[in-house]
Amino acid sequence: MTAPVEPTEIRLKRAERVLEIDFADGSRFVLPAEYLRIESPSAEVQGHSPEQRQLVAGKSGVGITALEPTGHYAIRIVFDDGHSTGIYSWDYLHRLGREREYRWAAYLKAIEAAGLSR
Repeated sequence: MTAPVEPTEIRLKRAERVLEIDFADGSRFVLPAEYLRIESPSAEVQGHSPEQRQLVAGKSGVGITALEPTGHYAIRIVFDDGHSTGIYSWDYLHRLGREREYRWAAYLKAIEAAGLSR
């Protein structure tokens, strides 16, 4: 089993509405607030099973107001739409960075199929 990849630096760029994260494995990701919001690990978004996952739309202008450390393994992201219940572990943030292209394409397809907008 491999050790979790920890961040070496996290930068919140409020004006650009992005979170930049550098990890110990040398990877660096720029994660837009909208992407982080629609992929929130909270039960409100993820549900308690894959069938309960909620499609979150209308968040293209969402921003991040705060980052709150959660132990030594995660952060809580506070969004300006009031959402703040997701705990983003280092592993989850790393996975979001690695899978961004795939997840984003799937999201765009899903909201289009549902007749919703970003």
